[in-house]
Amino acid sequence: MKFARDTWLIFENQMRLLLRNPVWVLVGIFQPVMYLLLFAPLLRPALQVATDAEAYEIFVPGMLVMLAIFGGLFQGFGLIAELRAGVIERSRVTPVSRLALLLGRTLRDVVSLIVQAMIITLLAVLFDLRVFLGNILLAYVMLALIALMTSALSYGVALRVRSEDALAPLMNTVAQPLLLLSGILLPLTFAPEWLQSVAQWNPFSWAVDGTRALFRGDLGAPEVWQGLAITAVLAALAVGWAAREFARSVR
Repeated sequence: MKFARDTWLIFENQMRLLLRNPVWVLVGIFQPVMYLLLFAPLLRPALQVATDAEAYEIFVPGMLVMLAIFGGLFQGFGLIAELRAGVIERSRVTPVSRLALLLGRTLRDVVSLIVQAMIITLLAVLFDLRVFLGNILLAYVMLALIALMTSALSYGVALRVRSEDALAPLMNTVAQPLLLLSGILLPLTFAPEWLQSVAQWNPFSWAVDGTRALFRGDLGAPEVWQGLAITAVLAALAVGWAAREFARSVR
């Protein structure tokens, strides 16, 4: 199938570029690891839980969602560099699918995120985190959908603004309230009722709640399937919109 082959070719090329400079993977996990080492030890008394394992069940899922959001939303900077270098312009004369140009890149971002999430999870296991393998894999599906959605949005916006100076403040303006209203570092059960009500409109709060339910072993919790459904729908919408931006830019 031509579309699958085109997507694989773009993905393979993007992975090759990433592996040539793996420092970006290390940079991506540096901040979460610092949170894990320097912030997580404070959570047990703050959350009033009995063990460190319970504290990590709350903190690590939120940190992984934060990594997926930030890691995806800032992928557009690489695309702007490609635009400036003429890479996207040269794609006009190739028969490659315009949707494959997007999916090859977003799948690279998803793979990079999952590798980082695995490293952080393994480190957390050393700090007494205990979670079933099946639940972790389902949580990674949630993270992959978030990364797919945020990276597609970032690429679409990058094609619109075509400037790092415009993309950086725009992504920060979007990311900060979404992160604060998703209860990433601490559950929103500690927040005032009005803040919890506002957070219900934030799709990432559903993803965080669902991921936390998986890490505490509650596979049947409604938050799990609600989070998966919401992120899947939003990922499909984001990919559809970004694909149209690619088609518009590469004609």
